[in-house]
Amino acid sequence: MNRRNFCKLAALTACVYPMDVSAALHLLATDQEKNPVLPTQDVHLSGLPVPAQKITDDKIKDYLSKIRHPDILHPTDIILAEKDNQLLVTIVARFQRLYKNIGYGNFGVVSFDNALKIARDYPIVGEFTPAELEFLEMIYYRNARDYGFYGEKRVVKLTQHINKKDIYKVPYSGNYLFKGSSFAKYEEIKKDLGEEVLLTSGIRGLVKQFYLYLNKVARHDGNLSLASRSLAPPGYSYHATGDFDIGQAGFGNNNFSEKFIGTPVFQKLAAQGYVEYRYQRDNMLGVRYEPWHVKL
Repeated sequence: MNRRNFCKLAALTACVYPMDVSAALHLLATDQEKNPVLPTQDVHLSGLPVPAQKITDDKIKDYLSKIRHPDILHPTDIILAEKDNQLLVTIVARFQRLYKNIGYGNFGVVSFDNALKIARDYPIVGEFTPAELEFLEMIYYRNARDYGFYGEKRVVKLTQHINKKDIYKVPYSGNYLFKGSSFAKYEEIKKDLGEEVLLTSGIRGLVKQFYLYLNKVARHDGNLSLASRSLAPPGYSYHATGDFDIGQAGFGNNNFSEKFIGTPVFQKLAAQGYVEYRYQRDNMLGVRYEPWHVKL
């Protein structure tokens, strides 16, 4: 890699974990046929062997275009087959019925196993079919890098559950936070910023992340890659391990857009040193910029 390309890569990954450099090399690797590279030696980063590769402006521009415009279809996006798309519609509808049955707060922390039991016990929800379960397992166990998402997997067991004694329901928000550092950080922010700050999203267990992600996939005609640019695939969300989202009171859905950076809440967060991004602008995790996401 020449100095010019190295500087480009370093600029893109400067504020991300060192391990993500290997992902960056994978992302920005050029077509071997157009830009052949001799297999001289491997570069070892974070213990992972990465083949020596070239980087071109086109690869960088393509990657940045995806995360700067996450809802635009790209030719390399992975899209579900039609039969899976039909199955997806029934799964999303079943999750919606489950959500209505157990309520917003409980939906965020219910385990996968308990969700299956509730669905089985309540005819209004309806039992998940073998085909639906096979589809959900496929989504969960597939490596998210296939979709272009390069974050770490946070929930490594499909059967993992959240212990009720470890969480706290934040009044007037409908959201739960983990007791300890997560809730303490929110309390500190709330104390400093006052009533204008809202907790817009707290803990998201696997079930809620499945629903949010698959609902986005369904709204975009089965596009898994597009959905992963703004929502972590199930198992990969940091909301499952302590991160949370905050917003400006009265700002509605704009709290989940870049318009949030113009609010008094964000300006105060930045001024008081609370801004520590999980998903920075032009990050190398394959995710859009999220200034509302509080990193624990």
